[in-house]
Amino acid sequence: MIRVLIMFVRAAFSLGVCFASCLPVGGETTDISVGEKIFALKLKPLFAEKCLGCHGEDPDAIEGGFDMRTRESMLIGGDEFEKDVVRIEHGAESMLFRVAARTEADFAMPPKESESLTEEQAWWIRDWIDAGAPWPSQSRIAEIESHYSEGEVVRTSGGLAEAWTSRRYDSQDLWAYRPIQVTDVPKHIHPIDFFIDAKLQENGLDAAPLAEPLAMVRRLSFGLTGLPPSTDQVRQFRSRYKIDPAHAIVEYADELFASPHHGEHFAQHWLDVVRYADTSGFANDYARPNAWRYRDFVVRAFNDDKPYDEFIRQQIAGDEMDASDSENRIATGFLRMGPWEQTSMSVFQVTRQQWLDDVVDSVGQTLLAHPLQCCKCHDHKFDPLPTRDYYSMMAVFSTTQFAESDAAFLDSENLRSSQRSTQWTTAKIDAYQQQLNDLNQSIASNRKNEEMVKTGDNNLSAGDEASMSRLQKNISRHRWELDKANPIAYSVYTGKTIKRANVAERLREPGNHWKEGDIPEDNISNGGDVFSKGDPVVPGAISAAQTIGKMDAIEFPAGRDARRLALAGWITDKTNPLTSRVIVNRVWAWHFGRGLAANPNNFGATGGHPTHPELLDHLAQWFMDHGWSIRQLNRLIVSSDAYRRSATHPDPTRLAEIDPTQQLYAAFAARRLTAEEMRDAMLSCSGELNREVGGVPCRPDINMEVALQPRQIMGGAASVYEPDAMPGDRNRRSLYTEKIRGLRDPFFESFNQPGSDKSCELRETSTVAPQALTLLNSQEVNDRALALASRAIIESDSDKAAIRRAFQLVFGRDANDVESDACMLRWTAATLEESAVEPGSRDYPAQVTRTVMAEKTGEPYDFVEVMPAYRHYVPDLQRSEVDARTRGLSHVCLTLLNSNEFAYLD
Repeated sequence: MIRVLIMFVRAAFSLGVCFASCLPVGGETTDISVGEKIFALKLKPLFAEKCLGCHGEDPDAIEGGFDMRTRESMLIGGDEFEKDVVRIEHGAESMLFRVAARTEADFAMPPKESESLTEEQAWWIRDWIDAGAPWPSQSRIAEIESHYSEGEVVRTSGGLAEAWTSRRYDSQDLWAYRPIQVTDVPKHIHPIDFFIDAKLQENGLDAAPLAEPLAMVRRLSFGLTGLPPSTDQVRQFRSRYKIDPAHAIVEYADELFASPHHGEHFAQHWLDVVRYADTSGFANDYARPNAWRYRDFVVRAFNDDKPYDEFIRQQIAGDEMDASDSENRIATGFLRMGPWEQTSMSVFQVTRQQWLDDVVDSVGQTLLAHPLQCCKCHDHKFDPLPTRDYYSMMAVFSTTQFAESDAAFLDSENLRSSQRSTQWTTAKIDAYQQQLNDLNQSIASNRKNEEMVKTGDNNLSAGDEASMSRLQKNISRHRWELDKANPIAYSVYTGKTIKRANVAERLREPGNHWKEGDIPEDNISNGGDVFSKGDPVVPGAISAAQTIGKMDAIEFPAGRDARRLALAGWITDKTNPLTSRVIVNRVWAWHFGRGLAANPNNFGATGGHPTHPELLDHLAQWFMDHGWSIRQLNRLIVSSDAYRRSATHPDPTRLAEIDPTQQLYAAFAARRLTAEEMRDAMLSCSGELNREVGGVPCRPDINMEVALQPRQIMGGAASVYEPDAMPGDRNRRSLYTEKIRGLRDPFFESFNQPGSDKSCELRETSTVAPQALTLLNSQEVNDRALALASRAIIESDSDKAAIRRAFQLVFGRDANDVESDACMLRWTAATLEESAVEPGSRDYPAQVTRTVMAEKTGEPYDFVEVMPAYRHYVPDLQRSEVDARTRGLSHVCLTLLNSNEFAYLD
């Protein structure tokens, strides 16, 4: 790094000779030279972005002593500068250019490759040197900027510096702020196809033919419900598709919309974005016993086709709309979805600020496609987002407080599994309490009968002291978890901020929101430091969206009440250029695997520009004109030819040449099932899936080694993971599995389930060896294969029919003769192998010995943990319960579940 810096300094210093020889000595000329233009319009902002952070932003911390703020300071050089300077007369030979272009071996600036200059930016440096490397004054720069008017000045609430406030932006980067422009579409043409086909024609690319009926029915079923079609659904769809493909698609889509599984699937998409989890994360990872009610609110919203603008208002300000409405209370859980904790070891003002930062950024990314934390410490480097806007948005939430509020259960909420959850939690508490009682008795007996060796403040041995702390904490944690079955909303309210030293139990809403606590001042935090107060701010939002977007005026209240309600109104205002664009882009991405704008969470300059901007705007306006209905938007998308196309293009070579990234939608992009879809599809095929909707989280079987591993928390170890005792509870849809931030399910993690700490705009799909090993060897997949084999045999009257039934259940089609013969051969061979084996039943221990490190001493100690879930555990179908023939067929079924045809759509 030092060598690179020295080379950069020498290169810049060598230019000093050129500076001295080419700058005007007297006044400035009126003619603008090429070099002056390059510096004023290109290099000055480039140096500010790429260089001054280390070489001028902080005068007291100049890297290598090389100050790039002025011509004079650059001529001085750096700490290790040699005075002998060779004059460089050609830009391409300049070390500055070569270092910036990263063509000089072992040297590169900026040092981080992710921040490297583009080829064009490096050429600016070369051309500037060729032009004499002039360094015009600030007034001259202003004259040049005014004369050429490159880019666009954006009126905002104002930056921290005048230079930022008056800077110019590439007009193309401001697309998302501009008012929605609607292009007229002929009435007889589907609006999506009108724009997609025009772009294909423009690029001379033919579209792929329509997909085959089996591919189409699977695409629709997984795309709208996340589940495979049943055998009957496949058969009926095939018949309809032969007669009228377009009508068959719409008719089947309407059937799927009516299914409660539609809301579950789209809720999963939404929960990815908002980072839903059932625990808080960080060092303690406390349970959030009532977060599940927010998850079910989202499911209901999509199933009921709740207008999207209402959906937003409830989540941002439901309590300010009508706090007596349980649904409104539950919806505001959106504001608390991020990871957060407050312990006695953390400073409340800091953790409070962390939540404020999180909620501002979450609202920005989720609803406005703008990551806002980039301007927490400084005005945004690329977008017209001043720091003042960030803290104005934060002021909206400055009186928002946490509470687990009373909220009566709704008739539509599922409470059927609450009792079993409470029984397990109570058994866990009882087991810990018995161990604590035994420990206290042992300690009392030792103190009475023998002299204790003092090893700590409590006259306890290291192991006893650690056990007491662990037991007390786990009892406290599980008592809080009993709230899962109580009518409580994970919610917020508006009022004074009450400082808390530790949050390890339910936060109750005070009767008077304004009686106790503090009302914080609304200020900019200088440099993002909560203890360094800057200018005051007033509640507001993204000012560029208002000015460029020509939004209707939305007044934010001067008082402390109803600020969030005003923000919700601002976001859902029909003149807001961002909101409808953002959600239609998300829905498009959920269907096609990529957005019309490539980054659903980022509509700024660093996000991808829309490939079909006219289509995006048409859909955004259409969406609002049709009641903000997600269902009608889905119906419009799936009825288009663009959605119905085959994934196989008739001319793949030409497709690869013209559209290698598949941005033109000439063919439908094949995709792998998500982790949740894969698990749910296996359970559906095997007949084990419990399709019950909603309710407290379930705890499925996971890899036993992972389940039993010690999970360290402050004060000891968290409880060991225990699955639900009954198969019907364990084998629910993956949406309903308890999402523990500190304990990831290895199956889900292997297949790219995102973590819940950061918003996931789109699922990634990787191909790695652990995936194949998981599908072949994991107990979960082998259990599904066995259940599938048993089902196929029970539902068939011959071996050949059983093979055919297995293919129908897994692929939605019959096996052809070659496949059938191969499977029969494998079944016969596997049955012979299984006949020689007498499988035993699996043992499930009711307790386990665990080893962890004592928190204070760091010494290991053992303890026994009771696992009440296994006392009455009913396993899934076991190999010991079926004959060799069924076990033999399970080998074939395992192969089917490992196939690409099962794992991929199209």
